[in-house]
This record gives sequence, structure tokens and C-alpha cells, in this order.
Amino acid sequence: MQENGTHTDPRAQLRAAGLRVTAPRLAVLGAVATNPHSDADEVAAEVRAELGSVSTQAVYDVLKACVNAGLLRRIEPAGSPARFEARTGDNHHHLVCRDCGRVVDVDCVVGHAPCLEPSQSHGFEIDEAEVVFWGRCDRCRSAKSPDHQLDHQ
Repeated sequence: MQENGTHTDPRAQLRAAGLRVTAPRLAVLGAVATNPHSDADEVAAEVRAELGSVSTQAVYDVLKACVNAGLLRRIEPAGSPARFEARTGDNHHHLVCRDCGRVVDVDCVVGHAPCLEPSQSHGFEIDEAEVVFWGRCDRCRSAKSPDHQLDHQ
């Protein structure tokens, strides 16, 4: 598990958040830590591979509890299912590939939260800024390059 780049014990994280330590919670935290930016179905498949029969609803419940407790972060790139990551508390941003949907982390532009400030706060106390950068990843760009396409004709 990561928070601001440090690894901590998932059991200790659950306890510190006031959550009971259960096998499904540990499996969900492990799955998200191992495969950041996974959607709920991908997390559920990982959890089932580790524990056997676990309902999809149980996985959704664990994800929701962990997000609410600040142990996981939920991101929702446009046109994509919600994704989950264990990197929390640092207000980082994301790059999303328009072709394959790959998501990677990008550190905050300034380095402290929030790293962007709106032109008007409208009375809000701003504590976080979320930015999604869109483009094409290196794999998708190279797959579409003319040289690569000639190799496959």
C-alpha cells in the first residue's frame, strides 16, 4: 500500500481507519496495490483468484468502504468505468490513453495540494485539484505508426 510513496501494512491501515481486518478487505487492498487503476471487475477477478468465491457486491462494498476511509482513491476518467488506486493523499494526476485506456500517474505540477487554483473559489475552501491529461501512450502510437503497419501487411 502507498500513501505519499511510503509502503504500509494493509492490516495496520485498516485498523487505523477503524475498519475490521477481513480476508476480502486485505485481498481488495492487495489487488489494487498490485494493479493500480483497476476497475471493480478487474479487482473482483483478482480477489476471486486469491480467495475463491467472493460476490461482486462484496467487492464493491469493500471498495466503497476503503475509498470512504481514505485507503483507496477512486478516479473516473470520462468514458471509462471508475478505477481504483492505493496512492492517496498526494493530489497527483493522471495520463489516460485515448486508444487503450491505459492510466498512469503524474505528480502534481507544483508539488503541494492543491497544485492548481481556480480563478474564483465561489466561497469553497479548495483542498484538491484533479487533472486528467489525455493522449496516446507509446504502445498505441507505435502500433499506429506507418512503419509498424507496413510490417503487418
